[in-house]
Formats: sequence, structure tokens, C-alpha cells
Amino acid sequence: MADQEDRDWQRLDKWLWCARFMRARADCTSLAAQGRIRINRQPTIKPHAKLRIGDVLTIPVHGSVRVVRVQCLALRRGPAAEAKCLYADITERPATPCAEAESSAYRGIQ
Repeated sequence: MADQEDRDWQRLDKWLWCARFMRARADCTSLAAQGRIRINRQPTIKPHAKLRIGDVLTIPVHGSVRVVRVQCLALRRGPAAEAKCLYADITERPATPCAEAESSAYRGIQ
């Protein structure tokens, strides 16, 4: 069974740790066990939930919510640059209210 893990699927807590969302794997386990993480919009309380390529995670980290798509499974916990390759950040960013004021239609109006 350990042979299949890391090729077809990976434990949620292990992947979060390898992707460097938390410093300690125990913190990743705790976050999942509290039911604060969603996999494909479904809440989970299982740190051992099976994570597959293409799954979308909703993760509350550092006072904000991040939505990421799993790009690949981790072989190890490597450097930050390597960890960023494990996922694509698809978090919707709110539009800045100043964006309209900077458009060409509003330039020249004092």
C-alpha cells in the first residue's frame, strides 16, 4: 500500500507539509482534523484523506483563505521554490477600488 501512495495519491497532511503551508506536519494534521480544510468543496476532518492530482483545496492560512489546485504529488519536502511547483494558486483576488480611478476615462478629471 505504501507503494501506491505518492504515485496515485498522497495523504492530505503530508502533502500540505511538503507544499510548505505549515512548518510542522503536526500543524497540518491538526488543521485537517479541525475540519477547516475542504477538498473539492467538501469539508474533511481526516488528515489521512487521499489527495490526487487535480483536486482543489480550500485552506485557511495566516488570516486568509487560499484556494489551490494540486499540480503534482510530493516526493519530499524540498525548498520553497520546489514546493510552489506542487500547486497552482487559484485564489480569487478582490478587485482594487482604485483600479477604476486609474483607468484612462478618469485621467484628466481633477
